[in-house]
Amino acid sequence: MTEFNVIAAGSGNELPKRIFRARHFIDGTWRSSAAGKTVERCSPAHGGVVSRIALGGKAEVDAAIAAARRAFDKDGWPHLPGRERAAILLRVAQFIERDRDRIARMETLESGKPISQAEAEIEGAADLWRYAASLARTLHGDSHNSLGSDMLGLVLKEPVGVVSIITPWNFPFLIVSQKLPFALAAGCTAVVKPSELTPSTTVMLGELLAEAGIPPGVVNIVLGLGHPVGTAMTADARVNMVTFTGSTAVGKSIAATASATLKKVSLELGGKNPQVIFPDADLESAVDAIVFGVYFNAGECCNSGSRLIVHEGIAEEVLSRVVALSRKVPFGDPLDPETRVGAIISSAHHDKIDGYVRQAVGQGARLELGGQTFCVPGLDGQFYQPTVVSGLSADMAIARDEVFGPVLSVLNFRSFDEAIALVNDAEYGLSAGVWSDNVHTCLDFARKARAGTVWTNTWMDGFAELPFGGVRESGLGRELGRYGLEEFLEVKTVTMRVGHTRKPWVNVAPRT
Repeated sequence: MTEFNVIAAGSGNELPKRIFRARHFIDGTWRSSAAGKTVERCSPAHGGVVSRIALGGKAEVDAAIAAARRAFDKDGWPHLPGRERAAILLRVAQFIERDRDRIARMETLESGKPISQAEAEIEGAADLWRYAASLARTLHGDSHNSLGSDMLGLVLKEPVGVVSIITPWNFPFLIVSQKLPFALAAGCTAVVKPSELTPSTTVMLGELLAEAGIPPGVVNIVLGLGHPVGTAMTADARVNMVTFTGSTAVGKSIAATASATLKKVSLELGGKNPQVIFPDADLESAVDAIVFGVYFNAGECCNSGSRLIVHEGIAEEVLSRVVALSRKVPFGDPLDPETRVGAIISSAHHDKIDGYVRQAVGQGARLELGGQTFCVPGLDGQFYQPTVVSGLSADMAIARDEVFGPVLSVLNFRSFDEAIALVNDAEYGLSAGVWSDNVHTCLDFARKARAGTVWTNTWMDGFAELPFGGVRESGLGRELGRYGLEEFLEVKTVTMRVGHTRKPWVNVAPRT
């Protein structure tokens, strides 16, 4: 009998009989690759082929950028009234909600995430499109009427231009919805490259954009590998900005490539996010949030709460509770609505996760739970057990690197200052959490933790209105909120003289 809560493959959860065909969307038309190349995607949970994907190259990138450039420079998208751009975004939101079940099922099949989570993400994406629509109608600059009676200053906010949008495999529909509608609301045009592992829901989004009446060339979708597709989208001088979500290593490569043309770059990268538990915390809520934070999306999440930093006075109790609750988390068939944690995205990534655990144990860490491949009856996919590792030192790789799997690293502290030192002793700075009933402790922590987001007595609550992004090696720039719109804008100063009152620089009056 297993010590875990396993959800076996259920009846009626078979793979679709028809394989989804994913093609490029360029200048308002659907296209196969010029070279005729395709690649098949197998479900990481079920093992069978679920999509056949066009594999693009430089020819597709060139055509997509040319279309986006024309739509921006000549076809008038940036000059449309905000209400007209907003109307299209609102129709897209409506269509997303209408097609939620279809999109969510495809996302589950390609990524291995639970169907209930995928459905919630699609609903959240629709809300982002609606919020971006509201920003399209409220976008404005500033005026300065205090520069003197003969001067008026204006600050205009203009779209940056053509934007390359490169998205990851872990939240393919949600993350493109954190970028694309904000770029469109600002008046930019776009070329989008989803991950080659999970491209189909982005293609479905392209279908909805076409149905909503997006003009040709405003949004283009090119499918393919990071090289050559992503590289070409980053290097091309016709592109004004690149926004990327993914690993820190790839983010650094993108920044280096983009520097040759000094284009704007926005990067949402990795994280090794700590939850810090003080002795006066509500342990029941904290333990539930710890388990949620590390196993949500099988830990394949930049915001994963993969680092637990707990006061030594309560460390044994917290660890015991975390292990006990981890055993109850429903892992297994992602098409079952009861499942909370599904499959690992690929066998290579599965092996990477396991390698971190094996290395830590070899260095003397204690394996409190899990640490092995997870077998789900009736499925032929790659699953990994919920894993808790304690007895760590802060310099171990598992305590510092982004494992990106369902693995919790546990460290202890004695004082507030030691806790802050552990929080900030990392290359990353995406998010951090603090658990305490003392508001002064929470506020002091929020000020001193070097992270883009700090949660107090909660974890991973997000809202369209609040900006998201990291510091240090977690990235550059922000998504969501009004700050997310500002990323896609340039500021222009207009200085106007009122009347003909300028004092001459050269005195042309005759001498007497």
